[in-house]
Amino acid sequence: MEHLLSTVDIKVNDKLFLKNPTSSELGMKIINVGIALLEEIGFENFTFKKLAVRIETTEASIYRYFECKHSFLLYLINWYWGMIEYRLLIETANIDDPIRKLYNSLHVLTSVPNPENELVFQRESNLKSLAINESAKIYRTKEVDKENENGIYLVYKSIVTRVASFIQEVNPSYPFPAMLTSTIIESSNHQRFFKDHLPRLTNTLPDQDAFENFAFDLVNKTLGINGTN
Repeated sequence: MEHLLSTVDIKVNDKLFLKNPTSSELGMKIINVGIALLEEIGFENFTFKKLAVRIETTEASIYRYFECKHSFLLYLINWYWGMIEYRLLIETANIDDPIRKLYNSLHVLTSVPNPENELVFQRESNLKSLAINESAKIYRTKEVDKENENGIYLVYKSIVTRVASFIQEVNPSYPFPAMLTSTIIESSNHQRFFKDHLPRLTNTLPDQDAFENFAFDLVNKTLGINGTN
């Protein structure tokens, strides 16, 4: 994570924290160990008390950074969205072919980064896992409208808007570009979750990423693209 901060400046909405966790060693420990603990025990079982024990600090010290565990999860998912937005910029820069831009975007949105050659950020694979398992929980709450007013979902909206614009370049007459984009993002996470926990609700392919392939198949058939990725 320190390497990430030294190379790419990812902004997270300051309404998600009381004190910027990237400003101190303890704050960075809260982030790093918090990601690992969430991945290990899940959001429902996660508490600041358990996190405090792991990092050998007090529960009160964590509350100086985050108001509650919901805000902490929102912070981490926003960081994940910031990484995705950065990767989209890199993977679509200087590409004129709209189909290639769209295909590159689909890969970024749906794939799990290969640790051997695709990791741009430290903890990227862990945050992808967090998004798969926990991201749906952040906006299916009674607070979603207030959070939306506070701009908590702006980066996610920016991602959808960007990819929707590529869809419109490919097929200007298609009437649902934002809907298609958000469906691809959410369904990719849902299907990967199903694979691990409810496998009869999804499909797999031998030696292939079925979830990324499904996204390409859906987009090709929906937009009338003849070709392969």
